[in-house]
Amino acid sequence: MKVLISTDIEGVAGIVHPDQTRRGAPDYERARLWMVQEANSAIAGAFAAGADEVWINDSHGDFRNMPADLLDPRARAIQGKPRPLGMMAGVDLGVAAVCLVGYHSRAHGRGILAHTINGFAFASIAINGQELGEAGIYGALAGEFGVPVAMASGDDVFIAENRALFPDTLFVETKRATGCHGGISLAPEASCAAIQAGVAAALGRPLPPPFRIPAPLTVTVRAQTPALADLFCQWPSLHRLDGSAFHFEAGSVADAVRMINGLSAMSSLLR
Repeated sequence: MKVLISTDIEGVAGIVHPDQTRRGAPDYERARLWMVQEANSAIAGAFAAGADEVWINDSHGDFRNMPADLLDPRARAIQGKPRPLGMMAGVDLGVAAVCLVGYHSRAHGRGILAHTINGFAFASIAINGQELGEAGIYGALAGEFGVPVAMASGDDVFIAENRALFPDTLFVETKRATGCHGGISLAPEASCAAIQAGVAAALGRPLPPPFRIPAPLTVTVRAQTPALADLFCQWPSLHRLDGSAFHFEAGSVADAVRMINGLSAMSSLLR
């Protein structure tokens, strides 16, 4: 059994403020250690369940947050960008299951540090009329490769938001949101224990079916500002709907992800 673990930072226990997620900010160095500890717990759970190979995908920001020398040496790290499959890089390596660790709820939700892909750029992203956060978008990308989401961790809002998409996925609650920048969290040690047990349990039982969104796809994006929509709609394949919204067609979720991540990179021109 081969397993991919995609690890973000906003859903990690103890993390409630943007300063904990941004390189160079005072609290970032400690937060990235909590991130790697949760990643290692997921790796340990995967091997305890009988995994033969484990890939760990660093899926936050610039995709190079977790110090390689602190990762469990039994796993192989996927780091850096750009990469065509983004937060799901490695799903094409013949893996049987994906685990999402440290994930968060979608933009404009009430979850801790809620956003979708790029909080500066996107107010919402919908595929075929269904608004999705990062778990939904990348879970559908995994599904395109026939790979299910076996386990996911994050705050209570993230879990409530995604249960309908992944009804048979095992969720681990690391904290409870009391606001965008506040919550009631497990201690890092307790969160790591829960994640290790959750991954082992999820991979030790029959895997759920993959989450699939059949093509062709219409992707509707609402930018955070009309100025960003002006920039994005320089692409001839993007069609403006109103001041901030536009849509485009995609033949697969993989193609949609590549376009979304390309637009995210473009948004840096207006920062």
